[in-house]
Amino acid sequence: MSEWTEALTQWCADQPDLVPFTGQCAVHRGQIHRSHGEFQAALDELALALDRYAAAGMGPAVGLVHYERGEVLRTLGDLDGAQSEYDAAADFGLEPQPGQSLLWLARGRTDAAVSAAHRLLEDAHDPVTRSRRLGAIVEILCTAGHCEEARAPSTELLSIAESFGCDAVTASASYAAGLVALGADDDPSAALSHQRRAWKSWIALGARYDAARARVQIAHALGALGDTVSTRSELSVAQRTFAELGAEPARRAVEQLLTPALPDGLTAREVEVLRLVAAGHSNPQIAADLVLSEKTVARHLSNIFGKTGVTSRTAAATYAHSHDLLS
Repeated sequence: MSEWTEALTQWCADQPDLVPFTGQCAVHRGQIHRSHGEFQAALDELALALDRYAAAGMGPAVGLVHYERGEVLRTLGDLDGAQSEYDAAADFGLEPQPGQSLLWLARGRTDAAVSAAHRLLEDAHDPVTRSRRLGAIVEILCTAGHCEEARAPSTELLSIAESFGCDAVTASASYAAGLVALGADDDPSAALSHQRRAWKSWIALGARYDAARARVQIAHALGALGDTVSTRSELSVAQRTFAELGAEPARRAVEQLLTPALPDGLTAREVEVLRLVAAGHSNPQIAADLVLSEKTVARHLSNIFGKTGVTSRTAAATYAHSHDLLS
């Protein structure tokens, strides 16, 4: 696609009056930028395409540009902006799917996303359209806890990928198969194999955002296999990639995975105090170690006792040991 778009761009440069083609060049460049995680560049190209198509009165093409802009904004975390773009795409006669359903999922409207996924399975029957939808459908169903339902669309996408021989479709199919292997089959080894295949394909294509998504799933599979050190390593790389690309929702999700949940509503600072109590430190020592006032340390201890139900420093130390809070 990059090679053909470059050739088309060079031709368009010599044909400035052919607005449909120059707009098409900009759309394809925007799509390529998006696939490479170059999101601002994608928005710039799509803005150019929008101006050219709008000037030529090409409604359906304008709808496509709005949809592509919605996809970029959803990835960046501008959910309101993405919704506006999807609405605009619909106004120009383009159904904004599957992006709209993924946006609903991101906003916690899980039932709406699942209902749309079911409809999308029945709406289109040509393999090209289905290849663009099935990956998102599998993701929606698995995220909503319907992984067994995702098995059939995942299998279909693998079949389409095999017939197409396209690396991007193969990567999407492998990613979907990995979700089903872990969520429906409880087979982390198979999931790991699928996700590593997806990661390698996306890396080869320069698709950094999607490759990082695969790394997150690799981490889930490794965690299920008990390899906690490798799990954190994969998540850390994915988090750095999302941060570099500006994909804030994905970065925050990985950050939550890297930050273990604390029991009984304890805060990170309260756990620090609790660890020092377990080590036998007095309140003045804790205050000095954490650069706090003794009054603040006493308040933290009071909160710890209230949240955990313990009544002494010895019981607090036992609690810290039993809940594995000392490392």
